[in-house]
Amino acid sequence: MLKFALKLDGVASFALGLLTLLIRPEVGMPTGWQIGLGLFCVVYGLFVFTLGTRAVPDRRIVLLIIIGNLVWGVDSILTAELKWFPLTDAGVAMVLAQALAVIGFAVLQFIGLRSAASANDRGTRPRSQSLA
Repeated sequence: MLKFALKLDGVASFALGLLTLLIRPEVGMPTGWQIGLGLFCVVYGLFVFTLGTRAVPDRRIVLLIIIGNLVWGVDSILTAELKWFPLTDAGVAMVLAQALAVIGFAVLQFIGLRSAASANDRGTRPRSQSLA
């Protein structure tokens, strides 16, 4: 589940980054911000997808990704609700939709990380040997 959640996050982030770069004027965000966010999402998407292809993704990096996704999601909601940028209606819809998706990725990644940790705990401890 963890590897699936990371790969899904990677593909979605990469696609969002490309979309963000292609529809710059339509959402109402300043061009420099939008280009920067789009490029970040492309690079982030590649990184997270690659992490999801590893046999055992590094738990610390996954935790950072989960925290980052939660912060990104909350920040996106605040951006849309507090009107930090003069977003168009399409821009507000896009920001809120990706915020919900990113928070969903964080939840899936957290569940996957917990299930991977509990799977590693099962059956890995040696049995105590009786000396009778």
